[in-house]
Amino acid sequence: MKAVVIHYHEVGLKGKNRSFFENKLLERIRFALQGISYHRIFKISSRIVVEWGEYEFTWPEVKKRLERVMGIANFSLAHMVNRDMETLKQAILASLERKASQSFAVRAKRSDKSYPLTSPQIGAEIGELIHTSLGWPVDLSHPEMTIQIEILNHQAIFYFEKEDGPGGLPIGVSDKALTLLSGGIDSPVAAYRMLKRGCHINFIHFHSFPYTQKESIEKVKDLARELARHRYSPILYLVPFGEIQKEIVACTPAPYRVLLYRRFMARIAEKVAQKEGSLALVTGESLGQVASQTLKNLSAIESAIQIPILRPLIGMDKKE
Repeated sequence: MKAVVIHYHEVGLKGKNRSFFENKLLERIRFALQGISYHRIFKISSRIVVEWGEYEFTWPEVKKRLERVMGIANFSLAHMVNRDMETLKQAILASLERKASQSFAVRAKRSDKSYPLTSPQIGAEIGELIHTSLGWPVDLSHPEMTIQIEILNHQAIFYFEKEDGPGGLPIGVSDKALTLLSGGIDSPVAAYRMLKRGCHINFIHFHSFPYTQKESIEKVKDLARELARHRYSPILYLVPFGEIQKEIVACTPAPYRVLLYRRFMARIAEKVAQKEGSLALVTGESLGQVASQTLKNLSAIESAIQIPILRPLIGMDKKE
């Protein structure tokens, strides 16, 4: 029986509220797998298992979806079998018959400590079988292939390869924030970093259409769609800003204009954030990167509003 074993790291380090984080991760995984039939999904001993049962599925599609879910450290396509040793041995051997490897190691874990064999004993028995049957040499330090075995309460799971997830925390555990999204690289990177910390991120973009072309709007829509591939449903607010810019240009000296643009953007974004329940704004600003991002100017922008402005890239340069 096919299954997917999902491991998480930071979520598993939480204390009394750990179940809240695990349930949020389960929620995001279910959302990611919408439209794909599976038998059940359950959590056990710091891992989540998606059991397919008799349902057919396409591994590349499942992999593409899960590798974008925030909170997942890694995941594997696995086989789920009866946990008695003979069944487990034969299933592993059958799965390896068409594979080749210069070396291997067996790593075994028991969720159920009442299982008659210890983890080292399981590893030794399976390892001896593979070495004898396939002739592969054992290398416990740097194996080309690692056979992972996990003994659960009623079944056993084994797998050979791990796929990386993005790590971090599941989206939704850190409340909601509104990102000021431009067409550059900084603001989407800032949004990504906040998604990875568990924030549900919505977006707001200020444009000057019809005084400028629509390209910036289309580019921002593409960026929002790309970030939404992390398996959540964000909102993008498009705010016409051309008339405000014209008024600022007509009434203020040139050195103050960019600063005033940003103060007005912050005020408008704050109103939208308050209306939708976002607790902070997020920007891609980096200290000293341009004249409007000095400490004095950042302070002047922030003084225009009451809610905090989060700047995940504040100490980074473009290369970082």
